[in-house]
Amino acid sequence: MRPDAGHRVRPVEYLVGGYLLITSVLALVRFESQPACAWVLVANALYLLLIALFVRADLGSLGRGLREIFPLVLLTSTYGALDILNNFGAIPTHDEWAMRADQVLFGGQISREWWQAHPSRLLSTVFHASYFAYYPIVALPVLYFLFAGRIQACRRSVLWLTATFLGCYLLFLAVPVAGPYYEFPRPDPVIMDNPMARLVYATLAKGSSYGAAFPSSHVAAAIVATVAGFLGARWVGWLLTVPSVLLSIGVVYCQMHYGVDALAGGAFALLVTGFGAWAERSREEKASRTEARHRASHSVLDSNLSPQS
Repeated sequence: MRPDAGHRVRPVEYLVGGYLLITSVLALVRFESQPACAWVLVANALYLLLIALFVRADLGSLGRGLREIFPLVLLTSTYGALDILNNFGAIPTHDEWAMRADQVLFGGQISREWWQAHPSRLLSTVFHASYFAYYPIVALPVLYFLFAGRIQACRRSVLWLTATFLGCYLLFLAVPVAGPYYEFPRPDPVIMDNPMARLVYATLAKGSSYGAAFPSSHVAAAIVATVAGFLGARWVGWLLTVPSVLLSIGVVYCQMHYGVDALAGGAFALLVTGFGAWAERSREEKASRTEARHRASHSVLDSNLSPQS
């Protein structure tokens, strides 16, 4: 993967721009029933302007660093915009389908029945801690590679994570699922009465979007960050492996996601990383073939210009 020229639109910027255009069209369609969609249109226009400025401006070192990570920074507001686009929970959801899927796959409502069958304050603390670890899991590889000067690894992480999040967001808009966090009563005190559980619920109370359960973006992003970490620096991948595995299990035990949400999140992560690795390998092979052709053409030219004995 070659570093991009300064004034070239990067793949991640095309990805973000495409998402902003899609959600802008959706905001226009839903504007009559949800006037707050005007804020989405304004924000999207400003984000597109920011991309144009990053591409056109002569950036200093700080600007170049911000350009590397800005797609992930913008995700906080694009995630919040889901609530506006989904009319603050007034849209119909597909939880009945998700519950039926859990019934078929697990023989019951695993997100509700698992903690009931095995209530444990220790498990709850560990799993809620891993759920909250989602934030450093996502941030660690990006920030480490950026500050270590591993720009190619940083860009890979940002591109793959952005594709993961935005892909999940589009599914949240197309097939909204509220999830057991909204559909079932809160777990018993044995599950919720610990500092990590209280921290997670306080965070969700301030920043959760309705209809954003399927697939689990927590599971998908954690797995993608781990795989990108392995490819950039093996120790980063190993460091993220255990919390990512615990998070993937914990979202179900802690009644944050249906079992099918977690499975779909894992499948989506494999899709993103598999396609990303294939695209990267294809670019490298194409670059190698181009370089070989250039060497061959220069060799022929040199032989033609060499003096004849």
